[in-house]
Amino acid sequence: MDVHYNITYIILGGHVQLSKYRCIYFSITFLLFILIICSNTIVLYVIYVHESLHKPMYIFVAALLMNALFGSMTIYPKLLVDLLSATQTISLPACRLQSFLIYLYAGCEFTLLSAMAFDRYVSICRPLQYHSLVRPQIVKLFLVLAICLPTCKLGIGMIYSAHLGLCKFVLMRITCDNYSLVKAGCGDSSVINAYGFFVMVFSVMPHLVFILFSYTRIFIICLRSSRDFRRGALNTCLPHLVILMNFTIIILFEVIQTRIPSGIPHIVRLIVSLLYVMIPPLFNPLMYGFKMQEISQRLVRALPEKIKTHN
Repeated sequence: MDVHYNITYIILGGHVQLSKYRCIYFSITFLLFILIICSNTIVLYVIYVHESLHKPMYIFVAALLMNALFGSMTIYPKLLVDLLSATQTISLPACRLQSFLIYLYAGCEFTLLSAMAFDRYVSICRPLQYHSLVRPQIVKLFLVLAICLPTCKLGIGMIYSAHLGLCKFVLMRITCDNYSLVKAGCGDSSVINAYGFFVMVFSVMPHLVFILFSYTRIFIICLRSSRDFRRGALNTCLPHLVILMNFTIIILFEVIQTRIPSGIPHIVRLIVSLLYVMIPPLFNPLMYGFKMQEISQRLVRALPEKIKTHN
C-alpha cells in the first residue's frame, strides 16, 4: 500500500491473538532479549579481559557470540515495538534490509562454525603445524570471509528481487524474509527462486561437508590416542558439535516450513520461524561458558569478585 511520500508499507500479519496476549508476548520477548544480551556480553567480556584467551579458538567463539548479538538486534527491537503497536507495519526498504540481515546472520554462523572446525582439526590432527597454519592473518581472513562471502551471495539475490513489484502487502509472518517477499511479488519469480535455492544449498552444504570431514579425522585420531587425550579433545569439540547440530536442525525446520506447503498450524510455523534467534543466542554462551574449562574457570572466579566489589 502506498502512503505518505510514496513509500510502500507492508503489514506483518503473523501475530496470533496479539490484542489478547500482548503483555505476555512482550514480557517473554523482552526477557529473552535481555538474557541474550547479558549472557553473550558476559562471555565476550571474559574473553576480552583475559589475554590467555586471545587465541584463535576463543576469537572464533567471540565472533560467534557477536554474530548472535547481531542476529538478535536485527529481530528483537522491531518485534518489541510491534508487540506494543496497534498495527504491525514496516516499510518495504526496511523489510528488505531486515530480511538481508537475518540471512547474513545465518550465513555468518555457518562460516564461523566451519572456521572453528578447521581450528580444531589442525589443533588435534596436526598439532606441530598449528602455529603455522592458524596464524593471526589466517584468523583475520576467516573473519573477513565470514562476512564477505554471505554478503556477496545474498546481495545478488536481494538486488534482483528488489526489482519485483509487490502484488500483496500482507506477510503472514512477524519478521521479514526474502522468500515471502518474492512470493508476494508480481511477475515471474522462477529465476530468483532458483538462485535462492542455489545460495541456500551452497551456503550450507560445503560447510557441513568440511565439518564432517574434520570431525571424522578428529574421531580417528582420538581412537588411536590415550584416554586423557580423548577427554581433552572432547572438552573442546563437544560445544562446537552441539551448537552446529542445534543450528543446522533449526535452519532445516525453518526452510521446510517456509518453502514446502503443508498443513502445519500457523502457531507452530510462528514458533519455528523464531527459533534461530531464540535458541542459538541463548544456548551458545551457556555451552561455551560452562563446557569450555578455560572460560568457565574465569567466569567462576569473576563472579565472586564482582559480588565483593558491590558489597
